[in-house]
Amino acid sequence: MNSNLNESPYILEMRNVSKTFPGVKALDGINLKVKKGSVHALMGENGAGKSTLMKILYGIYTPDDGGELILDGKPFDPKRPIDAIRSGLTMVPQEISPAANLTISDNLFLGREVTKNRFFVDQKKMDYEANEILESLGIPLDVTLKMSEVSVAKAQLVAIATAVSNYAKVIIMDEPTTALTEGEVEQLYKIIDTVRARGIAIIFISHKLDEVFTVADEITVIRDGQYVGTKDVKDVTKDELISMMVGRDMSEMFQREELPPSDEVVLEIKDFCRKGHYQNVNFKVHKGEIFGIAGLVGAGRSEIAEGLFGYRPAESGEIYIHGQKVDIHTPHDAMEHKIGFVTEDRKLTGLFLNLSITDNIIMPQMSPYLENFLLSVTKAKKTANVQKDKLRIKAPNVDVVTDNLSGGNQQKVLLARWLILEPDILILDEPTKGIDVGAKAELYKLMVELAKQGKTIIMITSDMLELLAMSDRVMVMHEGHQVGIIPRNELTQERVLELASG
Repeated sequence: MNSNLNESPYILEMRNVSKTFPGVKALDGINLKVKKGSVHALMGENGAGKSTLMKILYGIYTPDDGGELILDGKPFDPKRPIDAIRSGLTMVPQEISPAANLTISDNLFLGREVTKNRFFVDQKKMDYEANEILESLGIPLDVTLKMSEVSVAKAQLVAIATAVSNYAKVIIMDEPTTALTEGEVEQLYKIIDTVRARGIAIIFISHKLDEVFTVADEITVIRDGQYVGTKDVKDVTKDELISMMVGRDMSEMFQREELPPSDEVVLEIKDFCRKGHYQNVNFKVHKGEIFGIAGLVGAGRSEIAEGLFGYRPAESGEIYIHGQKVDIHTPHDAMEHKIGFVTEDRKLTGLFLNLSITDNIIMPQMSPYLENFLLSVTKAKKTANVQKDKLRIKAPNVDVVTDNLSGGNQQKVLLARWLILEPDILILDEPTKGIDVGAKAELYKLMVELAKQGKTIIMITSDMLELLAMSDRVMVMHEGHQVGIIPRNELTQERVLELASG
């Protein structure tokens, strides 16, 4: 072996890695070099090949001939995930699946339990060591708690602690902040700094540009399965990074036509209340308006949307649509009044992931597709194909199971479901959460088109750039209270944050 390999500043190298599936070249000559003790962001749109590349690294897929993996100066050829783990490579997936009935301590040492007399688990020692590991990373948790009692965010931190305690040389973090609050994100950043200081490298996969620029040292971009380039964070701007990812200039991503505001009030909410969630909320939304709702986590934004849609109805207050008072106690009531609702968590409360694109699109209203009380597959597919083409849903056909789509395409399927019902009012709760910049641009364009058609859009978002660029007006919530409505000509980040923080 070349002795220079051992002197390399890189803990991991992937050289000329390709992967071909039947009829598809998923990866074509990818290069990735990760330095010891660094955070290396891996960026690219959904479908760019990031997951395939990481599955090769983790031993789930085998690369095509000609590619080479080097880990800690030695050739690396994992055939299964346990090979990767034993070699010092650990993955913290976006969706954690801990052993729910075991304790935090048990999960930390799962598969490598501390024993006494060779045969018996030394629970006391295991709890002590687990507590030491968590304390060293600044994670204050009771290690005797069962994982079923721990939040998703805390489970993610436990998974990171497990990787560190397993003598990892490289940790892959896939969208690690998706389920975290702002405070928990800050805690994660501190843990990342601690891990980096120990010489452990992190491959950081995220769609959130702000956090990438906060934590990463270097960025590698791949597009359509091909290597685009690697840059030091200090040497690249956000606009340049976006252009590398999507292959085009995104300067017009948020551009909106300035249309004269309509005087027609489509929706009015009076004294909306639900104890413990929101109270005395009042607002009007006009035809063709994009009405933003802002606030910190827990401010009551999503709960207002759920009340309006009848998912969790308000306990008191009034709803007026086109000037007529209406009663909305169930989602069916809301749909009868031409209200659509794209929920925040498309996987939990939005889509039927084990069903096809067609099934998901026609789900809310199946009567138009019935013939003699049986579903007409031909009619259903025709509607689904129209939406697939209209929204540019990337899939071979509409029979594809929705769980196999990228996040952005799943979001488009969810939008398509409501668009075929032609709603007058469309509620979008975190519409671009977990999707890449290219898909975001397409959704923004669609929102503008819908507004031009006279649709009324209520948009709840934590993305400040999105909020400022897309909203005609913004209502700000703080701890369940409506604290202000800001018109577009007065809309600034400082003003929103000032109101949102109370």
